[in-house]
Amino acid sequence: MTEHLHKYADLYRQPGPWCLAYVDAGAGTVEGAEAAEARPGNVRAALAQQGAPPADQEAMEVAVAPAYGVPAPVSRFVLVRQGTVALNELLPGPLAAPKKTSVGPIPDLLPLLKHRPEEFPYIVAEVSREDSEIRLEYVGRPGPASIQGVEGSAEDIRKLPGGGGWAQNKLQRRTEESWRRSADGVAGQIDRIVDSSGARLIVLAGDVRARSLVRDEIAEAHRSLVSMLDAKTRTGGPHQDQFQDRVQELIALRWAAEQEQIMDRLALQQAQANPESAAGIGAVVHALQQAQVDVLILNDNELADHPLLALGAEPWVASAEEQALGAEVLGRVPAPAALLRAAALTDASLLLVPDGVLPGGTGVAALLRWPTGPTAPGGAVA
Repeated sequence: MTEHLHKYADLYRQPGPWCLAYVDAGAGTVEGAEAAEARPGNVRAALAQQGAPPADQEAMEVAVAPAYGVPAPVSRFVLVRQGTVALNELLPGPLAAPKKTSVGPIPDLLPLLKHRPEEFPYIVAEVSREDSEIRLEYVGRPGPASIQGVEGSAEDIRKLPGGGGWAQNKLQRRTEESWRRSADGVAGQIDRIVDSSGARLIVLAGDVRARSLVRDEIAEAHRSLVSMLDAKTRTGGPHQDQFQDRVQELIALRWAAEQEQIMDRLALQQAQANPESAAGIGAVVHALQQAQVDVLILNDNELADHPLLALGAEPWVASAEEQALGAEVLGRVPAPAALLRAAALTDASLLLVPDGVLPGGTGVAALLRWPTGPTAPGGAVA
């Protein structure tokens, strides 16, 4: 699932050391309550062993307190710097990566991104001929981010049965026009939400005729995002659960289609003489140094034991000190952490992939903003 990393750029620019904890956050059952209570002290002790400053130890100990009152399972990702909590994310579900407590020169966001790969924005709109409700939601966030109501005209809502002559036909035309005005208002609001949020799916539910009218009025650029569901979202009970299951299926299908498009694009580019792609850690590091990467495609399992240099300024990442171009070398860090940081600082997106997806057993590839040059003698890119 692609993740836009630019939102983390300011965090990545701040100097370390950074203290990190990715741990279970549950308060525990009666039998496990003692372990939950001991967790903050254990995290502090682990950071102390790695040389964390006392102020960071104290801030982290407070931040990883058990999440009382939150349904289990639940996890937590925390970053602390200079005695201040820079990020504290309570994440629904069990740990999606190994538990981690560390001190390093840069923040390693990989556990967070693996647990919550993407805040996929989507719209659920229940429409009728009288009023409609439009909800903006994000995968991984509890509850809607916004709820907006759109009231239609109550005038001439119901069509009359046929056979009433000229006057009745006039009333029916006026009713149709009233419905279309209402649909235009709902569609306009949906278009505005898509433009402001980057929503990648629009689910239309509710009245059959109203859904069709709204779909027809949505901007052509957004119409491919629309899926229709024959259901009502505000009835509650088991029908609501079934509706949510169907929405999640639509999200999964959309995600799968987007990933397939990225991988198809990668395969197509690799066959070109001067491709807009790179494969392998050396080629991808070079592309990141040029701010050339559009989408970073990463399998961290293949690169876990491969270190890179994190730099304090452009080009942000290097394989060796001679590539630093005068930038301060912050430290030698695992390649996935260094690549994520460079991608965020050059406004790239991320796609995490499982084993066996990338060609040739490589752990990293990239789609580029412009093509690579021809290969010079010796295999270097010109």
